Amino acid sequence: MKKFTTIALTAVATLGLAACDIDQTEEGALPDVDVEGGNLPEFDVETADVDVGTEEATIEVPTLDVDMPDDADGEPVTGNE
Repeated sequence: MKKFTTIALTAVATLGLAACDIDQTEEGALPDVDVEGGNLPEFDVETADVDVGTEEATIEVPTLDVDMPDDADGEPVTGNE
């Protein structure tokens, strides 16, 4: 439904633009702008003191003990029999 609506709106917009005849009657121009002085804001910032370092750590990784059935013929078990 969403796709149909998008296609229908696109078709209507295309027909609407095709039915228009646009002729430029006057040139456009940007306004003249004068910029004078100014002042940027000033900030006094006190940042936190951060110490970054490294250290060595020993992590104990558990070992897995997997018991395989004796009649395994190398095919994966899928649960479908």
